[in-house]
Amino acid sequence: MENSESRVRILFPELGLVQKVREHLQNLENSAFTSDRHRKRKLLENSSLNSKLLKVNGSTTALCATGLRNLGNTCFMNAILQSLSNIQQFCCYFKELPAVELRNGKTAGRRTYHTRSQGDNNVSLVEEFRKTLCALWQGSQTAFSPESLFYVVWKIMPNFRGYQQQDAHEFMRYLLDHLHLELQGGFNGVSRSVILQENSSLSASNKCCINGASTVVTAIFGGILQNEVNCLICGTESRKFDPFLGKVLFYPKYFFFRNKHCLRSFTDLEELDETELYMCHKCKKKQKSTKKFWIQKLPKVLCLHLKRFHWTAYLRNKVDTYVEFPLRGLDMKCYLLEPENSGPESCLYDLAAVVVHHGSGVGSGHYTAYATHEGRWFHFNDSTVTLTDEETVVKAKAYILFYVDRQAKPGSDKL
Repeated sequence: MENSESRVRILFPELGLVQKVREHLQNLENSAFTSDRHRKRKLLENSSLNSKLLKVNGSTTALCATGLRNLGNTCFMNAILQSLSNIQQFCCYFKELPAVELRNGKTAGRRTYHTRSQGDNNVSLVEEFRKTLCALWQGSQTAFSPESLFYVVWKIMPNFRGYQQQDAHEFMRYLLDHLHLELQGGFNGVSRSVILQENSSLSASNKCCINGASTVVTAIFGGILQNEVNCLICGTESRKFDPFLGKVLFYPKYFFFRNKHCLRSFTDLEELDETELYMCHKCKKKQKSTKKFWIQKLPKVLCLHLKRFHWTAYLRNKVDTYVEFPLRGLDMKCYLLEPENSGPESCLYDLAAVVVHHGSGVGSGHYTAYATHEGRWFHFNDSTVTLTDEETVVKAKAYILFYVDRQAKPGSDKL
């Protein structure tokens, strides 16, 4: 075989030259391809930079909002994270926390970023949540990948493992609960309850203890409900105070916020059906009864959850009714247990964010969010962030509404 190849090279010496020419041309082509790829990448970077500039009152200003990459049906998480990032007092607290320092082995004294290769001992929901919030308004990139945070979510919230579509409201509830629990522990050797006490913007009167000591979660989202149950047989009344994290649930069939039909449905007197019989201590057995809620303490951030999904015998349907809601001045005074003890503006709320579900079912569809930042409204659709207006926001078929107490806004005297 070698003799044959040698004989060919002797008879046709020009073949070696042709081969060298071919290799040279291939090298030139690869070099041109690499240069072209670098040029296209530079153009994309410049395009991304230009896309983050917008005209406001005739002058160019930076669009500093950052999107969140979809990791596989994670729009439910992205919509909640973008909404919470625009609750200024809540977001600022986490952004100002020091980074977690792991004190074991070679990582001692250094800031550690959690990756999938690290063990469970290195998982911190608060740390990954803090880093995500810090990335969202830096303006240095068009989209941020919340991969490390999602990994922690998988570790500590088994219900959200995998890449199937999840319910955004359920995720928010789990997220706040786990942040609250972790914040009750130590932070670099310092109790986070102490950090909370030292934060002058969160006064003691704003704290609501749920499952232990108060944290920034309960200080901002914590409220108290009074639950009144009356036995219809003997008239015995039972009262119980229940803490809650910001959420008020109601049904969108009651149409309008402005007419207060939706909210009234939450506090109206309700007769419990046969499946919810009340155990009357006077009658010594379960009896028919009525139930009524009052709000004993309003949270600083009120999360209004429209119950858009309901179960039938075979599937879960969506209620797609449009519900009108105010952008400003939602008055909660008439739902208080003691409204006479509240100030003239202590019960007024302004809209901060809206989560919207697009599609027909909870296990499908897509989540996006609207949120206001420094007086402008943005639409957050995973990696894409666009400037929008109030007229577009009020037309949204809201799933979760985040209202901020007017007195709790930055710059107000009372927080």
